[in-house]
Amino acid sequence: MRSRADGGATAGRPRSEEAHQAILKATLDLLSEVGFSALTVEGVAHRAGVGKATIYRRWASKLPLVVEAFGELPAFEDVDSGSLEGDLKSMLRRYLENFLATPLAAAYPSLAAERAHNPDLSELLDPMLKRRRRPLARAFERARDRGELRPDVDIDLAADLVVGPIAVRLFFRGMRVHPDMVDAMVNLALSGLVSRRS
Repeated sequence: MRSRADGGATAGRPRSEEAHQAILKATLDLLSEVGFSALTVEGVAHRAGVGKATIYRRWASKLPLVVEAFGELPAFEDVDSGSLEGDLKSMLRRYLENFLATPLAAAYPSLAAERAHNPDLSELLDPMLKRRRRPLARAFERARDRGELRPDVDIDLAADLVVGPIAVRLFFRGMRVHPDMVDAMVNLALSGLVSRRS
């Protein structure tokens, strides 16, 4: 290996794409461990084994860095089973499996809390969140086209009704979420709670 003096790579300092991925991973790790507010570019640089200048060459501040790192985490995956119930159950089960197996379970609540009083974060994060839930909207759109839903159904609200229990358990009740809750969530959202007498 060449020495620092002749411009070659130096031990312990990842370069280019390797450095980029190390920075994103370090960002997610720290976001999960200390939360958004306590996360610093200096801390990310130390964890990733790069200099702060390496980070600032790629991202102007920690905001776009955190948002890009969050974007690396699993989102809803498009599923077309031929029925809305099948699509939603498969999609949500996969999402919650990924949620529990990745830093998403810790990173998402941290960002959601910060987003409430940080308009700069919201401006960057909101378009990404909309894209991440787009497969959910497509499932409802297909169902509407198949005649499973009324033509006038508000798709955004319908999607909120289905995934709402996840947010309530995480942010308001302090409970864990698990793929086993998906069937009940979807059944209640699609069938409702009120008994219908013949």
